[in-house]
Amino acid sequence: MKAIVQTGQRSVELQEREKPTPTANEVLISVHTAGLCGSDAHAYKYEDGYEWIPIPRVMGHEYSGEVAAVGEDVSEFEPGDRVVEEPIHDCGTCFQCKNGQSNVCQNFSITGMHTDGAYTEYTTVESHHLHALPDSMPLEYASITEPTSIATRAVFDQSTTVPGDTVLVEGPGPIGVLVAAVADSMGANVLVSGLGKDAEYRLPLVRELGIDTVDVAEDDLESVTEEFTDGIGFDVVFDTTGHESGVEMAIDRVRKGGQVVVVGLPGAPSEVFMTPVVRGEIDLNTSYGSTWRNFEQAIRLIDSGAIDTNSIIDTSYTVDDPTAAFEAFLESETCKPVFSFHD
Repeated sequence: MKAIVQTGQRSVELQEREKPTPTANEVLISVHTAGLCGSDAHAYKYEDGYEWIPIPRVMGHEYSGEVAAVGEDVSEFEPGDRVVEEPIHDCGTCFQCKNGQSNVCQNFSITGMHTDGAYTEYTTVESHHLHALPDSMPLEYASITEPTSIATRAVFDQSTTVPGDTVLVEGPGPIGVLVAAVADSMGANVLVSGLGKDAEYRLPLVRELGIDTVDVAEDDLESVTEEFTDGIGFDVVFDTTGHESGVEMAIDRVRKGGQVVVVGLPGAPSEVFMTPVVRGEIDLNTSYGSTWRNFEQAIRLIDSGAIDTNSIIDTSYTVDDPTAAFEAFLESETCKPVFSFHD
């Protein structure tokens, strides 16, 4: 079977691998569509914090597919079922797991990093990590359930966002676009900020979703904030940039008594001056990963059409040239490329 394998720093190639066989409690999945995300790109570059990933490694953790076979102890799924996987696997026994915080499990593992992933025609996974999909939901769309679940957690669980709020989303990467789409779906007034090369593909994509944008390389964000919020400041700011300056900029743009939610993972230390945060009683929160409930929310949003999945996914890249997708992603020439593994 075909598999996209990372063979070194900034090196991926298509290889032939043996089709796996499920163990007693596993499900064999025929992968339909698999997406590329920011963490895949960081792993591709083998950046600090990702150098622990064993090489070679079959990449990929965002995907959809059909059950091809089940192990002898699996009773909740059968061949033909349509599924997505929760790729961050919690241990179920640590304090956080028992305390209802499985998304920050002490002993987690990630598909496509700790173990071989879903950039392949077939993969196996323990059945309790799977979610069933409605028949009405195209598998192509379902492939971005995982990043959408990260967005639903950030907006629904970790933020104070309510309909009518003014919301700034910093960064039009995959998570930023989906956070904006989820906030927009609930009736918030959303603005997405980008910088430089984001203006070529990603900001136009956001506008295609009917959401306002600003290129901070061309327009003064302070002036745009004044106009967008009637001089008050944003009720909620989501920092999805993954840059150390994002939190500082968010604090400058949020209103007194408002909230900043950090979703991106900064690659360097951030020096935040806390005095205006305290004096403005600004709520500084974070959001990481997602839970079972967030996956179910994501499935329902995508299935209902509340998220314009067709506009977000980019099907122009193929498994035969995976490098092109990774390099285009790193240059912001695409936002959510997906690989198709079905005929």
